[in-house]
Amino acid sequence: MTAQRALIIGGGDIGSAVARTLFRHGMQVLVAERAGSPHARRGMAFTDALFDGVAVLDGVTARRLQDLSRLQEFWTAGEVIPVTTVPESELMEVIRFDVLVDATMRRQGVAPDRRALTTVFVGLGPGYFPGQNCHVAIETQWGECMGRVMRDQPPAERSGGPQPLAGVARERFAIAPLSGLWCTAATLGSAVKVGEAVGKLGGVVIQAPISGYLRGLTRDGVEVTVGQRLLEVDPRAVPQIFGLGERPAAIASGVIQALGLASRGEG
Repeated sequence: MTAQRALIIGGGDIGSAVARTLFRHGMQVLVAERAGSPHARRGMAFTDALFDGVAVLDGVTARRLQDLSRLQEFWTAGEVIPVTTVPESELMEVIRFDVLVDATMRRQGVAPDRRALTTVFVGLGPGYFPGQNCHVAIETQWGECMGRVMRDQPPAERSGGPQPLAGVARERFAIAPLSGLWCTAATLGSAVKVGEAVGKLGGVVIQAPISGYLRGLTRDGVEVTVGQRLLEVDPRAVPQIFGLGERPAAIASGVIQALGLASRGEG
């Protein structure tokens, strides 16, 4: 029996968690991410595969796919998850995917309806409504419903802010005050003190907002836009820098349930 093919659109921590989980359940997975991704939680995603060629998340390896003609080779080997910067629109023109998952977690714009392009189109979070622009949606907001499969109603609208860590919510992030080239010599996971210079953006020094450990750090040399999260500091004595985050894992579990794969278990 031929394995099902899944395209994950968006390779941040949520998209990577979904890709990893589907891969573990025996699907042939491809992650479509934009070149020069500014995603900061690189230890919880496959983002670094775009820059280093390879990245590991919770025991699963992803490799950058430079040549789309090698995709079937990657899938047949079944050893890694390929990550590409080929736009998803181009991918869907040449490959028929059984499953599409929009993990871009868009904050603006209209969620696209891609139901005609696949057997199952899964929309993650606000903007999706089953039967209108997706086949099934997944609740992404924090709370008791996080990760729930939505088949006849939309996920909750975006509200509140990030989940607090040791009581610290928005204050643990440093946000880009302008668009430009992000430069940093800092290392993901390293300890920082409040006010410590972590990098520069267009001549503006970006400081650590609190003391703790760099849980998120946008890759050096990446073009960012105003409002982008450049870094995140985990104030806890035992921080989580790497692996699956609670929210990405819950959403990935919801996708597995939506596809009826929960009973199979991971391979």
